[in-house]
Amino acid sequence: MTTPDFASLSTGDVVAERELEFTRDRLVRYAGASGDFNPIHYRDDIAVSVGLPGVLAHGMLTMGVAGSVATDWLGTAGSVRDFQSRFTRPVPVDAVEGARITVTATVGAIDADARTARIDLKVTFDGATVLGKAQLVAAFA
Repeated sequence: MTTPDFASLSTGDVVAERELEFTRDRLVRYAGASGDFNPIHYRDDIAVSVGLPGVLAHGMLTMGVAGSVATDWLGTAGSVRDFQSRFTRPVPVDAVEGARITVTATVGAIDADARTARIDLKVTFDGATVLGKAQLVAAFA
């Protein structure tokens, strides 16, 4: 992968795209790492009892893997100054098939004076957007 060049960026450029998979094993590992042991993330019976379609991926896991698409692209060319998102839809994770999300990172805005680029992250599952206003601000050296 080549190091991104700030001078060559244009608003609207798609800088990275990736499909990522969630499995129940990944959810359990994330629960252990994050300390979020809410049973809706690993027990279908509990998730269904509170009106959910089944086990859901952690929102912060979804946000984190989405951000990794942009940070993998950014590499050592700069650093993340800000990263935010709204959680708009859950990602149900089937016990057998898991769940696949698609992340597309697009340059949303450029500030030449500050040498920053806002990277907009479109995160979808099953054709629906699952993170709203997911944006990362990259500061270039």
